[in-house]
Amino acid sequence: MFVLDRPSEMPTTLLSGVTLPKRINRLVELVYNLWWTWNSDTIELFEAIDRQLWEECVHNPVKFLRRVKRKELNGALQDPAFLQLYDKVIGEFDAYMRDDQTWFNRTYPGRRDHLIAYFSTEFGLHETFPTYSGGLGILSGDHAKEASDLGLPFIGVGLYYNQGYFSQHITEDGWQEAGYVRYSFDDLPILPLLNEDGQPIMVSVELPGRRLWTRLWRIQVGRVPLVLLDSDVPQNAPEDRDLTARLYGGDKDTRICQEIVLGIGGVRALRALGLHPKVWHMNEGHSAFLTFERIRELVAEGKDFQTAMAEVKASTIFTTHTPVPAGNEEFPDWMMDRYFHQYWPEMGLTREGLMDLARLQHAGGQTFGMSVLGIRMSRASNAVSELHGQVSRRMWQFLFPGTPIERVPIGSITNGVHTGTWLARSMRLLYDRYLGPDWMEHLDDPETWQALLAVPDAEIRATRLHLKRKLISYIRERARAQWVALGRHPVQIVAAGTLLDPYKLTIGFARRFSTYKRGSLVMRDVDRLLRIVNNPHMPVQIIFAGKAHPMDEPGKRIIQEVYRQLKRAEFAGRIAFLEDYDINLARYLVQGVDVWMNNPRRPLEASGTSGMKAALNGVINFSVLDGWWQEGYNGDNGWAIGDESELADYNAQDAKDAASLYDVLENQIVPLYYEDRQNIISAGWIRKIKESIITLAPQFSTRRMVKQYVEEMYLAEPAPAAVSGNGRR
Repeated sequence: MFVLDRPSEMPTTLLSGVTLPKRINRLVELVYNLWWTWNSDTIELFEAIDRQLWEECVHNPVKFLRRVKRKELNGALQDPAFLQLYDKVIGEFDAYMRDDQTWFNRTYPGRRDHLIAYFSTEFGLHETFPTYSGGLGILSGDHAKEASDLGLPFIGVGLYYNQGYFSQHITEDGWQEAGYVRYSFDDLPILPLLNEDGQPIMVSVELPGRRLWTRLWRIQVGRVPLVLLDSDVPQNAPEDRDLTARLYGGDKDTRICQEIVLGIGGVRALRALGLHPKVWHMNEGHSAFLTFERIRELVAEGKDFQTAMAEVKASTIFTTHTPVPAGNEEFPDWMMDRYFHQYWPEMGLTREGLMDLARLQHAGGQTFGMSVLGIRMSRASNAVSELHGQVSRRMWQFLFPGTPIERVPIGSITNGVHTGTWLARSMRLLYDRYLGPDWMEHLDDPETWQALLAVPDAEIRATRLHLKRKLISYIRERARAQWVALGRHPVQIVAAGTLLDPYKLTIGFARRFSTYKRGSLVMRDVDRLLRIVNNPHMPVQIIFAGKAHPMDEPGKRIIQEVYRQLKRAEFAGRIAFLEDYDINLARYLVQGVDVWMNNPRRPLEASGTSGMKAALNGVINFSVLDGWWQEGYNGDNGWAIGDESELADYNAQDAKDAASLYDVLENQIVPLYYEDRQNIISAGWIRKIKESIITLAPQFSTRRMVKQYVEEMYLAEPAPAAVSGNGRR
């Protein structure tokens, strides 16, 4: 039987040839449970054994245990402090995994069988596990971690990408190049799901002219398991073995096949494990085909389509993350014909009935919309911020004829971030001293954070400077490694941040490079920017990072524009671009810069979470009033770029926002940072840090977010359906 809160087999079977000393052999259990990723004491254990190897393995504990030398392990065994820390970590791990008084158990004692299945095409769990590209995946990973902390009966479903997302290389001319690496499951904290005979559990889906097989893998995230489907099995043709190899790779055919595997195959995977969720949560439209499979199951039991659909809707919820129609997946009718012509009869539908479920009319013809399917087949749908909720209700109003925009049944649950994952160790130690030893149990309570008012300025200043020095040191070492390994041109090494100064005001801008995020906005007036960064008494540094989708040519051109500008000698190395943005680099940035800048074109940022991570660590936000910042900004806890106006002329909007950006930088941000000549970080700046943390940390945590999902979505009573176009028999 599949057990939710522990692996179904001993992970030692995957570490054949590795023998750990008996005194510390439970390290194997730790490395196969990603609980360690948000518990810094565990990371300290690996660093204590061999810090250099830990860095060489890119913080991958499975690879670390495969490569660590016995003499290093024996050396650790002779260190009483190491053994004391080991015993502490094992004790905390056991207490966590065995705790039957979690928030969910205490609050809903009779609902342990209320299993929630969370489907997402991405899960951003750790930099060593290649199942994410950006914000959607990071949100999914944080959601799973918080579900574990709160003790929800919860299981994630996704795909195993053995080549992950692409690695980014920036040429001397600033052009983004993509590379791919095939990951070996032997070096990942992933377990095969096996049947009673010890053979891999397999499920299949029907594709045109063939059957595609996938095997199932499991990754344990605290108490929460993720089940991942993988098409790289001998039963498939070579081209099908690579079907799940890359995240967001390939053409439309690849995408629809991946989404069939995720949705239909994902349902079959849970059935193969004997699981029957009470709630099915579709995180974006990629998994919406799961509703097809669940209807097919019920029709096979003898129910008619309308009855089956009503039953499926009553237990399904949908979260939308994309505030522009073009960002929502659509497939042309001919493609739906090709992939589902044998499937719709099994759902009790005609072709037209199936197409009606998600038909979209365009000037060029008809398409089948995955987000439309998700909304229509769910009893409740939500956006990921209040402003995004307004945008979504306006965008999808046509699905609810005659319904005023304000009454369109799409609510909002604003995103949050997982505190344990994103909080710097030194900041956590500070919070432990002043918020109390059990503050993490009450981190979503605003009263918990009021104690920060009593923290001496000197302690906050010292902690923030430590984190900034750590960031700059990491950037310099990274650039040095590129110089040695790749023979980069000296100008590229300067552009990689070697001249950055840990004692100067530092701004971070790191996100996906797409046109609406306006990555080059700060360079709209280069002469003015030069005056700001080169002010001899109050200099400013800016660090850029982020990827453009490999097929996004405009996004890649924005990166090139930024890169070409920052290479200019006049900038004196004060602006850097850090290539290959990932979770590891993100941690350094959101913990180490002084200001987190975000300037999307309002209202196109659904939520955003990087600024929440920054705020948690004492970094102050400087952002357009879009997404989460529309709710978070109070006038004293950061700065706003522009106002709430939205001009139809994009060029005029960009000019207006750029002028605001420069004005606030010159007249508010820079003077405040440097106003106290006796200290590197002024007292006024620290007051703003405190206000930022106190007001933002509790509100924008996944603790609040997941509780809200439980109360408003997972356990809420089904509401009457009000969506038209439910298919024709």
